[in-house]
Amino acid sequence: MDKTIFISLPIEDLQTVIIDCVNSCLRNNKQEHPRQEPIEKLLSIKEASEYLNLTVPTLYGKVSKKEIPFMKRGKRLYFSSVELLNYLKEGKVKTNLEIEAEANAYSFNSKTGSNGKF
Repeated sequence: MDKTIFISLPIEDLQTVIIDCVNSCLRNNKQEHPRQEPIEKLLSIKEASEYLNLTVPTLYGKVSKKEIPFMKRGKRLYFSSVELLNYLKEGKVKTNLEIEAEANAYSFNSKTGSNGKF
């Protein structure tokens, strides 16, 4: 038995419903497949410079300006591979698609309020 349902919605409302459904699916997918946290490794100044593809003097400059996360014991500098990865990710430039999705989600939330109701 074939049951067909027709719903009439303005295109803007349809777009927000679709975006909300996609975001919900993405959140649920993340819960089913949790990300594995990267294994933290302490790096020397030389290893950190290779990891970041920077020269050692450039890295020393960033350390002296406190632009990069580091640890110091005695005269030695150490760098957390996880913190360096987060440092790199902070400089990530979002794609137009990511910016548009965030704008649509913001617009949807501001129209419906925080509870998701119209």
